[in-house]
Amino acid sequence: MNFMYKLERKFGRYAIKNLSLILIICYVAGFIMEFFNPEFLYWLTLDPYAIAHGQVWRIVSWLLIPPPESNIFFALIMCVFYYSIGTTLERTWGPFQYNVYLFSGMLFTVLGSFLMMGFTYLFRPDILDIAGGGTSLYFRIVSTMFSTYYVNMSIFLAYAATFPDNQVLLMFFIPIKVKWLGIVYGAFLVYEIIVGVRQPYVGYIYPFAIGSSLLNFIVFFFTTRKYIRMNRAQRKMHREFKQNARRAQRDARSSTVSKHRCAVCGRTEKDGDDLQFRFCSKCEGGYEFCQDHLYTHIHFTNNNNQQ
Repeated sequence: MNFMYKLERKFGRYAIKNLSLILIICYVAGFIMEFFNPEFLYWLTLDPYAIAHGQVWRIVSWLLIPPPESNIFFALIMCVFYYSIGTTLERTWGPFQYNVYLFSGMLFTVLGSFLMMGFTYLFRPDILDIAGGGTSLYFRIVSTMFSTYYVNMSIFLAYAATFPDNQVLLMFFIPIKVKWLGIVYGAFLVYEIIVGVRQPYVGYIYPFAIGSSLLNFIVFFFTTRKYIRMNRAQRKMHREFKQNARRAQRDARSSTVSKHRCAVCGRTEKDGDDLQFRFCSKCEGGYEFCQDHLYTHIHFTNNNNQQ
């Protein structure tokens, strides 16, 4: 987390605020394009083969493709729901960390698509011939598996991990804690991978499509689980506390003040790790002596006269 704090202090002012609203606007634009011209969306998918051949806009344009939902009412409910939990996470984590979480999920998805293409060429080149239609058509078809659906899923899983005891209304009237929904969704994703890999031709793509999109949640959860429920003020207090504790330790190590000093020879505990110091019960004034002079010194009195 110290690395994240340093990044936030240095680049936090560049964070995009209200990023969830921008993402929802992209979904709305995608729904509109899908309604008027569904075939046009194939020019926007995350197709690594097409990107490698010059269609670089696909690195970003795939964000316009909305999650699969044919019912406009449920699509609207989905947009409102993800906007709500997204803005809640942004207020809790701060815009910078929320930006890092979302953009890392998008970046991992893009990298996952290229890893899938490399895996296909290295280990499954026969698929390109068996599927028919040529290499470009095959990657055009499977590119639809890399979508914002799993990016949205990572947002929900992060929300469930941050606010496990919050309740939502399942089916609009059944209250349930989001941690249970998070567990169910996580199990469903594992099931989807297990079932998906059994499909001919495209089964091996599921681990790339799902795993890469959710890698940001895996990294986030296992690296920030101690701070996952802290808001920005709490994280700042925690950071300042740790900084003050480290500063106190450094000051204690660098301090030149000695705790023990022999009244005869003047040696301190810094003159040797094996030195031991004791107070003399017969001396008045609280004098301390090392083990070499504890029994050989001349006793002191309060009038500073030695006996």
